[in-house]
Amino acid sequence: MTLPVFLSEDLTPSIDTLSVGETVTLAGAEGRHAASVRRIGAGEWVDVVDGFGLRATCEVSGSDKSSLSLVVRELVQEEAPRPEIVLVQALAKGGRDEAAVEICTEIGIDRVIPWASQRAIVQWKGPKADKGRAKWEGVARAAAKQSRRAFVPVVEEVKDSSDLATWICDLTDEAGVAFVCHEEATVSLGVALARIQQACGGALPARIALIVGPEGGIGEHETARLVDAGASTIGLGDNVLRSSTAGAVALTLIRAAAGKY
Repeated sequence: MTLPVFLSEDLTPSIDTLSVGETVTLAGAEGRHAASVRRIGAGEWVDVVDGFGLRATCEVSGSDKSSLSLVVRELVQEEAPRPEIVLVQALAKGGRDEAAVEICTEIGIDRVIPWASQRAIVQWKGPKADKGRAKWEGVARAAAKQSRRAFVPVVEEVKDSSDLATWICDLTDEAGVAFVCHEEATVSLGVALARIQQACGGALPARIALIVGPEGGIGEHETARLVDAGASTIGLGDNVLRSSTAGAVALTLIRAAAGKY
């Protein structure tokens, strides 16, 4: 059975200075949640992670209402996932974009880019952009803890379609690939991945982007702009998926092709 995971920002001393056998304190919001909500006590074990792959496996030596006392039993720096998979998620109404971030974090996305697509009903402007990004970060943090990950996906600043096209150009210049999930695509993601692996001796690119549009879909002009920048349109089967589920399906297929399952 996997151990419950807590983030290390409320750990004293800092996780990057620890050694095996050292006694530390988990306080703050994480400590209160562990002690008062999860009711974790002496003799139990937990993992504390920094969100960048460092995992400290600890035995609980004591607790109060707001903190845990821990003894570090193991320290492991996990390797960064390869390929790195980036979810470019269009802003969507009804919390569907947040649902996409949550499920893709649980499956194994590595980075998230909020996309202000032309057809998106929801728009992040001014202070709303900071608030929206912070909300997505909170979703990613909670989902990473729930799925016992040592890596928490980075949520970048929102990009409009012009910014996204420039980003795709940079990605493809560095031998990465970008896939636009599109219901009118003539090539499936499975076929596209197989072609890449055949051309690269079974390997996948070090970085792959999945671009998911809003509920109303991606417009013709906008799709053409992304393709001109270097992206490829791909299909995900016969059924039209919602904005909240398309990324999860595509991510699962890529991880399977990479041998993660």
